[in-house]
Amino acid sequence: MSRRALVSSLLGAAVMVAALLQSPAARALEIKRVKLDNGMVVLISPQRNLPMVTAAIAFDAGSRRDPAGKAGLADLTASSMMQGTRAMSADEFNRKVDFLGSSVDVGAGTDYATASVTSLKRYWRDSLHLLAGVLTDPGLRDADISRKQAEHIAALKAAEEEPGYVAQVTFLKQLFGADGPYGHLPSGFVDDVQKLTPQDVRNFYHEFYRPETAVAAVVGDVDPDEVVKALTADMAPLKGAAPVQKPPLIPPIAPGAHVTAIDRDVAQANIVLGFDGISRSNPDFYRLQVMNYILGGGGFASRLMREVRSKAGLVYSIGSSYEAALFPGSFQVVLETKNSSANEAISMVLAQMHRIQESPVSAAELESAKKFLIGSFPLKLDTQSSIASFLLQVQIYGLGLDYIDRYPGYIRAVTVADVQKVAREYLHPDAYVLVAVANQSKAEIKVASNAPPGGKQ
Repeated sequence: MSRRALVSSLLGAAVMVAALLQSPAARALEIKRVKLDNGMVVLISPQRNLPMVTAAIAFDAGSRRDPAGKAGLADLTASSMMQGTRAMSADEFNRKVDFLGSSVDVGAGTDYATASVTSLKRYWRDSLHLLAGVLTDPGLRDADISRKQAEHIAALKAAEEEPGYVAQVTFLKQLFGADGPYGHLPSGFVDDVQKLTPQDVRNFYHEFYRPETAVAAVVGDVDPDEVVKALTADMAPLKGAAPVQKPPLIPPIAPGAHVTAIDRDVAQANIVLGFDGISRSNPDFYRLQVMNYILGGGGFASRLMREVRSKAGLVYSIGSSYEAALFPGSFQVVLETKNSSANEAISMVLAQMHRIQESPVSAAELESAKKFLIGSFPLKLDTQSSIASFLLQVQIYGLGLDYIDRYPGYIRAVTVADVQKVAREYLHPDAYVLVAVANQSKAEIKVASNAPPGGKQ
C-alpha cells in the first residue's frame, strides 16, 4: 500500500473512530498557546487517538486585501505559492509531498489565507518543513504564475455560466461595491484577474505573508515542545506584520428594493436577497444565530423552508445566513424557484421577516433551535482539520481558549425577547438588495427598483 493510500485509509478510520468514541468537543480541548520570537501565535492541541498530524497557518492575506481593480490577487498569490520554492520546482515539490503521502495546500479565503498540511506522525516534521518552504521562500516564477492565472481565468469563465454563482457575485458587488473588502468572492473577476502581473503576485506575497499577524494551529499526535521548536526554525525567515486595514464604511441601504435583474434562459430563477450584516465580534452574534436558525438557517426546521417550500411549494431550495467576519459581512436569503413563482416567493420571504419582527417566536421553536445549535457544535470538531480550523478562529476572532466550554451557555442564555429584539434591529425587509438571475420574460420581477448602495445597476 502506498503512503498516500495509507493516509486515506487512516482518515477513513478516523471517521469511524469519531462515531464510536466521545467527540473531542464533548470535553475541554487541551490547548497550549505559544508566541514565537517572530510574533506568530501558535495553538497546539495534542490528539493521541491517531498517528497523524495536521497543521494550519492563517495569514492576514485574504481577498479583503485585494487592491482596487485587482480582485482575485490574494487567491492567485496563494495558488502560485504552491508551485515550489526558489530552489525546488513545482514538479519536485509535488513529488516530495507525494512520497511522504501528505496533503499540502495554500488557499485564500475572504478574511485570511490559510496554509495547511496533514501527514502521518512519522513524516510530520518533513511535511511541515515542505510547507514552510513555500511560505518562506516561494518560487513565484513568471511562468508558474502565468499558468495558474490561465487556470483561474478558465475557472471563472466556467463559473459565469452558473446562475447561482452569477447571483452571488452580483449581490456582493451591489451591496459592498466591487472594490470593497467584501465586494467580491476570493476568486475575483475575469477582467481583474486577466490584468494581474507576476510582479503583482510577488508584491502581495511580500506585503501580507508576515508572521506577526499570523496564527498557527497544530493538532495531532505530537509533543507541543517539538512543535514550537520546529515552527521556530522553519518560520524564522519571515519577519514583520501585515499593515493594518481599516474597517470599510458601508453606507446604509436607502428604503426600498434595490434590484438587479439579469436575464438568462434558465428554468429556475436564482435569487439572492439581503443587506449588510454583522462582524464576528458583535455581542449579538449568538442571539442572531438562534434567530436565523428559526427564520431560515435551520434547514427543514426553519420557517422559510416550512412556509415557502413545504406549504406553498414555491421553491426548490431556500435558506438564510449571516456571513459574520472580521468586518461586518452580509445577511442573505438564497433561493431557487420557477420563474413564474419568483415574485410570490420573494413576497413570502419578506413576509416571514416581518413576522419574526412583529410576533415573538414560540417557546418550542426557541428550544428546538437551542438544542440543535448546542448539540451539533461537537460535530464540527470531529477531525484534526476541523479542530485546527476552530483553533485558528479562536485566536483570530479573540474567542478565548475556553470558548468550547462557554459556547453552550451563550446559546442557552438567548430568550424569546432576544430573538425579537435582534430581528427588529438587524433584519431590513423594507430596505434590501435583490439580485434575480432568471428568464425575465417569465419572472417579471415586479418590486420597485432604486440605485443600490455599493455598486451600479
